[in-house]
Amino acid sequence: MLYAAFKRYGIFERRNTMKEIQTPLLTVDIIIRYGGGIVLIERKNPPPGWALPGGFVDIGESLEEAAIREAKEETSLNITLVEQFHAYSKPGRDPRFHTVTVVFIADGNGTLRGRDDARKAEVFTKKTLPAQIAFDHGQIIADYCKYQKNRSSTMLLKIIS
Repeated sequence: MLYAAFKRYGIFERRNTMKEIQTPLLTVDIIIRYGGGIVLIERKNPPPGWALPGGFVDIGESLEEAAIREAKEETSLNITLVEQFHAYSKPGRDPRFHTVTVVFIADGNGTLRGRDDARKAEVFTKKTLPAQIAFDHGQIIADYCKYQKNRSSTMLLKIIS
C-alpha cells in the first residue's frame, strides 16, 4: 500500500533522479514560566532582538527532547514541559528561511543565565516586554497571553459553579 502511494506521487522517481524533496525546517520554541513571568533571550546572531528560547530539531531527536535541550543550552534552566501549545508555519515567520515551529509551555527551574547563541536571558511580564521581538514571537506571546486569560476565566467559572 505504501509502495503504491510512493509510486503514485513519484517518490521513487525523485530519489532516482537525485531531486530532493524540499520542506520547511522544523524548530521548537519554549514559553518558559519562571520568576513571575516568561523567559526571553537576547539573540547574539541575526535577526536581532529578543526571542523565545528555541531552535532546530536534530535528526533522531523528538520535539520534546529538542525543547528540553534548547532551553538548557540557551537559558541554563531545567524545564518541565507542561503542554504542547501551538504550531506556527507562516512562510515569512523567519526571515532567513521557511521554518515550522512547535511551541511548548514549560516551567523553569534553576539559575537563569543566557548561554550558547543567547547574549542574555531575562524574565518579562506582559507589561515589560521589550520593543524588539524577533521572528513571530510577539504573536506567539500574544496568543499565549490570550490563552492564559481564557484559561483562567474558564477555571474561575468552574470554581464558582
